[in-house]
Amino acid sequence: MIFFLAGTSDARELAIELRSAGYSLLTSVVTESAAESLREAGLAVSVGRKTTEEMVEMLQREKIIAVVDASHPFAEIASQNAMQAANFTGIPYFRYERPGTILSDHPLITYVRDYREAAEAALERKGTIFLTTGSKTLHIFAEILNGIDGIRMIARMLPTEDNMRKCSELGIPQKNIVAMQGPFSEDLNVAFYRHYNVTTVITKESGAEGSVKEKVKAALDNGIRVIVICRPGIDYGRVYESVKDVIESLKEAIPDEHLHTQR
Repeated sequence: MIFFLAGTSDARELAIELRSAGYSLLTSVVTESAAESLREAGLAVSVGRKTTEEMVEMLQREKIIAVVDASHPFAEIASQNAMQAANFTGIPYFRYERPGTILSDHPLITYVRDYREAAEAALERKGTIFLTTGSKTLHIFAEILNGIDGIRMIARMLPTEDNMRKCSELGIPQKNIVAMQGPFSEDLNVAFYRHYNVTTVITKESGAEGSVKEKVKAALDNGIRVIVICRPGIDYGRVYESVKDVIESLKEAIPDEHLHTQR
């Protein structure tokens, strides 16, 4: 059985392809909403964040023979834990990551290394900040931007109870929350920007499946500044960008007798 970390929309398709190739999978996601999509495809799912120790225990208990990490490009802790757990148990680790989006050196784009640097860059610009980086790091932006004269921070995130509770705890008013699930088209992004009179958009370089181009183009075409948070510099070893490459590498690393189609 393969332990499969799923964290993006294209990870589900990879999981289905791996199963079709004959591999039994135990998928892992953080939220119940993400788990539903995988269960609908007939995949076994473990829900919740896991420490390295918890992953090691699971790998040993379930007799896992390989780890395929298709978590979100910004889920660095999950990836580090998976790499450490695979190394500890002596099984191969495969990193699948969607290709990055090629963005231009447009004068309205500022590239930063992390969330805090993004918040500090937005602080210098003032105006209406449209935050599209999710809820996990919302506290960083709230700490630096919330309640500052000349700044209105609009936070777009998934419409979950936990997210709304977090906004309340951080003092973010309801009028500054966009609770919707993407992906968002370029036209819809434009509508948001115009409705809130956005002057700066903050986004992560999540790749094509993360609709980065739609966010950025909609902003640039309307003269709106964009702050792009670059991907974490994690050394995964070899990174696979296609389903075919992942399957071929698994075949090289795992004997055929370990193939069991999931039921």
